[in-house]
Formats: sequence, structure tokens, C-alpha cells
Amino acid sequence: MGRLDGKVALITGAALDRGQGACEARLFAREGATVVLTDVQRDAGRATAAAIGERASYRDLDVTDAAAWSAVVAETIERHGRIDVLVNNAGVWHTGGILDTTPEDYRRVVEINQTGVFLGMRAVAPFMRDQGSGSIVNISSAAGLRGDPAIHAYVASKWAVRGMTKAAALELAPFGVRVNSVHPGLIQTPMSATEFEPGKPDPGARIPMRRVGQPEEVAELVCFLASDASAYITGAEIAIDGAVTV
Repeated sequence: MGRLDGKVALITGAALDRGQGACEARLFAREGATVVLTDVQRDAGRATAAAIGERASYRDLDVTDAAAWSAVVAETIERHGRIDVLVNNAGVWHTGGILDTTPEDYRRVVEINQTGVFLGMRAVAPFMRDQGSGSIVNISSAAGLRGDPAIHAYVASKWAVRGMTKAAALELAPFGVRVNSVHPGLIQTPMSATEFEPGKPDPGARIPMRRVGQPEEVAELVCFLASDASAYITGAEIAIDGAVTV
């Protein structure tokens, strides 16, 4: 018996192989869930869903578009009858301190990393409320637990996700809907590829556990929060960072 048997899950930012979203989708399907992968990278998303198999499908979704969110959620409900899990995984990275970040760069990061999470929660909450259950997992970052002068916009957006999660958890708890945030440190994914370029210092050397994390490890945590094993956990912020933020 799988941990997610019978559940229907929607995961954003799930197109890229070895990305956190794709790893979550693969694990969810193995654990018995029906998974809707979404992204703006159509070819990669379709390929990832096809590789997972019959439990997975792909839909285009720009997470900054409220109408697109409504359409994808409505289609998921129409096809599968319910929606049990939302993983707000889509995000972008931007390097730059406050003096090196343009207003346009800042707004782009906030629109995807923060507003996208708001729109996703807003789109699924009425359905989860009416069915009396649901789990929303918002992927924040270790940068949402501490400051970093080199990534000002990213830090701001991920701190916001942390606060939004707690507010939504309080609002939706009476309806049986749980909302938690996950805060990965350095994870070896396509987004962090520059950290592993030849000639650069070992990125794991600056982490207390002396290694970087793997996307499969994040997926295991997200799967736990999506499952009934975490039925009394809501409003939590869980770091998965090798003790970087301890």
C-alpha cells in the first residue's frame, strides 16, 4: 500500500529532470497518487510525465496567471474528481544585492516565487475546504529562514512564502486543510548547476553535514507532508539543509 494511494496531487515547476518538482512527481506516483505536473517548459514537462507513466499528466501553467490557475485546477477536478495535494514548487533564482537588483528583476522574482504561491493556494482552497481535507506544501528555502546579501529578491520572496504559509494554515485549519513550508538548503538540481562547475570549491565543504542535498531527499519530506502520516502537522516550517540554518 502506497503512502498516497487514492490522492490527486498538483505539482508546479515539475518539468525538469533532476529538479525537485520532477522528483516529487515520480515519488508521488510510486506511492499511489495521480499526479498533474505543471510548468512553462512544455516539451520537458511532457517528457517527464510520459517517463513517469499512466499516473502522471502534464499541463502548461504560468503560476503568475490567476486565470490559468483556475483553469488547471478546474480541469483536475473535472478529470479526477478531487484535489488532495498542492505542491507550490515553481520558482526562480536571481543573484544580486539591493544595489544590484533592478525593480524589474525584483518584481519578476516576487511574481513567480511569492504571488505564484498565493494564486495556487487561492485556487485550490475552495475545493479542499468543501471536501474537508487537503495538504498544501509550499517550497520556500533556507533563504526564507535567514538573510543573504547576495540574493536580495530571492530572500524577500522566500521569507514571504514562510509567512503566507502560516497565515493560510490558520485560516484553513478549521476545514481540515493543512499548509506547511519546506526550506531546502543547497540541493543538487538544475537551478543550482553553477555551484558545481569544474574548478569551483566543493560546495558541500561549507555545509555542516559536509555534503549537498539531493532532490530525492526533499521529495521524501514533501511526500510525508502530503500524506496522512502528517495529519496533525500544519503551519510548520521544516528546514532540510544539512544544519545550515541551525
